Amino acid sequence: MAFVGLTGGIGSGKSTVAKLFAEAGVPVLDADELARDIVRPGEPAWAEITALWPDVCAPDGTLDRRKLGAKVFADPEARARLQALTHPRIQALALARARALAAQGHHLAVYDAALLVETGRHGDFDALIVVTVPLEVQVARAVARGPLSEAEVRARIAAQYPLSEKVRVASHVIDNGGTREATGAQVQAVLADLRSRFGLTTG
Repeated sequence: MAFVGLTGGIGSGKSTVAKLFAEAGVPVLDADELARDIVRPGEPAWAEITALWPDVCAPDGTLDRRKLGAKVFADPEARARLQALTHPRIQALALARARALAAQGHHLAVYDAALLVETGRHGDFDALIVVTVPLEVQVARAVARGPLSEAEVRARIAAQYPLSEKVRVASHVIDNGGTREATGAQVQAVLADLRSRFGLTTG
């Protein structure tokens, strides 16, 4: 099975592109969903995170993700510790889910994750799609989506590699600065190229 990475940045529209792939029949694994799975109350990552930062544990036992995000994005050392706790577990779960999809007969799957390039994992995939938008569009979309303020959005963008750097290692680039229809046409073109490249007839 061809396993394709999909990345971009906050507000770039990765989720829109992921939905378009899903609508085309391609299974999509979402790193954010996997991250939520590994930090459910009682999971090892949850225990380690709440031991390090007890104040990010909500009254119901779940993680207050916004509070945790604000804490680690303001502190590079804390962010590195959190990533060291979570990324290997997310990666292991993603690979397990990918193997399950292959066993079900799928020939192509997409993995949607913001930090593939930052973590050096982009080389683990058979192809890498980067979603780009102009910076101010990126900021405006992320703020409109909520709940982050403009300052918080800009801090998160600053903590990620610039989209221009991600484009340099991409096999495919999708410009998401226009209409959904325009983005959809690019998704179809990328999908056709992936199927041709890997000799696939379906997802």
